[in-house]
Amino acid sequence: MTEADSRTSVRGYVEHIVYRNEENGYTVLHLAADGEEITCVGSLPFLSEGELIEASGRFTVHVSYGEQFQIEHYQVKMPDDEVAIERYLGSGAVKGVGSALAARIVRRFGKDSLRIIEQEPERLVAIKGISERKAREIAAQVEEKKDLREAIMFLTQYGISTALAVRIFSIYGNEIYHVIQENPYRMADDVTGVGFRTADEIARRAGIRADSDFRIRSGMLYVLGQAEGEGHIYLPKELLFSKAVELLGVSPDGMEEQLMNLVMERRVVVKRLSAGEGAGADLFPFTAEPEDDIQMIDAVYLAAMYHMERNTARMLHDLNISAQIDENTVLEQIRRIEKRTKVTLAQHQREAVLETVRSGLMVLTGGPGTGKTTTINTMIAYFEEEGLKIALAAPTGRAAKRMTEATGHEAKTIHRLLEVSGGADGGTAAFGKDASDPLEADVIIVDEMSMVDAFLMYALLNAVTVGTRLVMVGDVNQLPSVGPGSILKDIIEAGFCKVVCLTQVFRQSQESDIVMNAHRIHMGEHPVLDNKSRDFFFLKRQDANMIISNTIQLVSQKLPGYVHAAANEIQVLTPTRKGLLGVERLNRILQQYLNPPSPRKREYTKGDILFREGDKVMQIKNNYQIVWEIRGRYGYAGDSGTGVFNGDMGVIREINEALQQITVEFDDHRYVDYPFGGLDELEHAYAVTIHKSQGSEYPAVVIPLLAGPRMLMNRNLIYTAITRAKSCVTIVGDPEVFGQMIDNTRQQRRYTSLRYWICNPMLA
Repeated sequence: MTEADSRTSVRGYVEHIVYRNEENGYTVLHLAADGEEITCVGSLPFLSEGELIEASGRFTVHVSYGEQFQIEHYQVKMPDDEVAIERYLGSGAVKGVGSALAARIVRRFGKDSLRIIEQEPERLVAIKGISERKAREIAAQVEEKKDLREAIMFLTQYGISTALAVRIFSIYGNEIYHVIQENPYRMADDVTGVGFRTADEIARRAGIRADSDFRIRSGMLYVLGQAEGEGHIYLPKELLFSKAVELLGVSPDGMEEQLMNLVMERRVVVKRLSAGEGAGADLFPFTAEPEDDIQMIDAVYLAAMYHMERNTARMLHDLNISAQIDENTVLEQIRRIEKRTKVTLAQHQREAVLETVRSGLMVLTGGPGTGKTTTINTMIAYFEEEGLKIALAAPTGRAAKRMTEATGHEAKTIHRLLEVSGGADGGTAAFGKDASDPLEADVIIVDEMSMVDAFLMYALLNAVTVGTRLVMVGDVNQLPSVGPGSILKDIIEAGFCKVVCLTQVFRQSQESDIVMNAHRIHMGEHPVLDNKSRDFFFLKRQDANMIISNTIQLVSQKLPGYVHAAANEIQVLTPTRKGLLGVERLNRILQQYLNPPSPRKREYTKGDILFREGDKVMQIKNNYQIVWEIRGRYGYAGDSGTGVFNGDMGVIREINEALQQITVEFDDHRYVDYPFGGLDELEHAYAVTIHKSQGSEYPAVVIPLLAGPRMLMNRNLIYTAITRAKSCVTIVGDPEVFGQMIDNTRQQRRYTSLRYWICNPMLA
């Protein structure tokens, strides 16, 4: 029998809804059809008990639940006889109408009951128990269900899924017909899950012209949004236009006019800035006025990004105040702390503690082994003696955990410190701590500042009151944040607040070739690759398959015993997502060797990705609404909260087909249930990009290395990868590529202007 032949159809009443996943609409229901009860499953987000449906699909046999009818397509049929109408009205599909009231309605109006409800609802008041208000409510509910069905049928002809159609209708209602015909691009702004490309396809099917004003404006907004995802705060106007022309396939004529329309709509801001040369090629402007010898750039911002960056600069200036202190008294107190803790600080470390006492805003930076943690601990000890309240934070859970272990004081993620919760649309963050309810702390110390992006920095500053000391700690030579902005670098280069750079590598750290080679790489020197080290190894290989074979052997056999860690704790870091040694290919191969198939492990395939119980996975986007709970050894729930963030890593503990969900355990025993429809937020993490590893530390890392894009394969990428390892680094690959990366100081340009606003405080 062919697949087409196995399809069949059923007709019946929804007797009982057994289960519904509100996230993806997956539903299990019992259907009364021809005197028998059929268990049906499928994405049926708006079906109600009592409704009559005609469905097509196929019968399947589930290993645990027996025979089921998998619904692929269906239509809701209006009941056409008195028994069916009474059954529908009395099923609970219409709120406020129970079986007794349904019987009275049908007894009075017979087969005409539904027409009366829709067209002459005032006649319902003749029935005992129905007031004029209740009659209107009954009519509105029946009409709404009818409108929804018709809208879904209309939207599906444009390739829109049922679940997305329900979401669109919930926003626009019956206005959806006007939206589709006039400007489908509105949906890219208003509807979560509809991006520019989806809206563009709908517009094409609806016959909207390729050079329509709506399309050009929406395309430019899309390009700016994509640029944000690549780390930019703005784009130069010429670059914006060229990318929009490439995306839309239209002439640049008229783009200037549409850009001005976006300005008038207050959706973008165009600002003329002066640009100079500089490392990283960021803007280094000093004036907003044109000058003959200064190149000018028309910077185009999404309005929210523009205002956020300007306000960030303003709040930084507000915090950057100095206090009058007795320097000798402070230094004497620092010396007492050194004696009590049996630690001897270097000159720059003492200077950092002193400046933290004196300054409202201060940056502490330095490479591995230079004593940042010791300096932080001395700061904490000083302020504790002063009776001040201290808050410690870091951008990721792993970084916060490391900070807690290193200081002996609880450190929270910045999100948790700010009491994050889901925004109204689930896509943006809402913070409990802000200007109206600021953080109650006298000193806030934030580690791994190189990871903090523009959004998180703005949210943090918004919750810090003037007079609170903010200490920003990080290694400016690491990669910039995954999100937009170049916060730590811009603050340091603006030169407006105190920056202490630790450069002395301490004796105990000098024994580590990981630390010493990281510093050599930072200085442009090439490490000796003779494999005489105890913690830094280079296996020279030229063939991708041989590199992968060695990587598997290292992770599964050789390194766990050497560094006394489980194989799952050892991390493969690679520069790229695509290619022979990219994340996507490596994860498919590593999964087969590190978590092979087993009758005891359940699996689920989403697109071309196979998830298996025991898989190592990573969250790849911020989800502020998703619920987590801490579960004990026997599954008992303890603390709970919301929010899982980009870069969080965990292990798949259960795949439950009946509930259509995957359960992942993250750090600190936080369990999260992902509906099958939400698995686009997860990917395998046996191998991750070096960018995604920021802020993390692993017992050992393995770095497979062959040639890649020159702009990507640079010094700070390999520096960041090496500094992720605590006990052992093994690079497997081409030593010539390794040397080229050390020599390549070029970085991908980030268009940011925080330094501009800091240097021009009157404009911010």
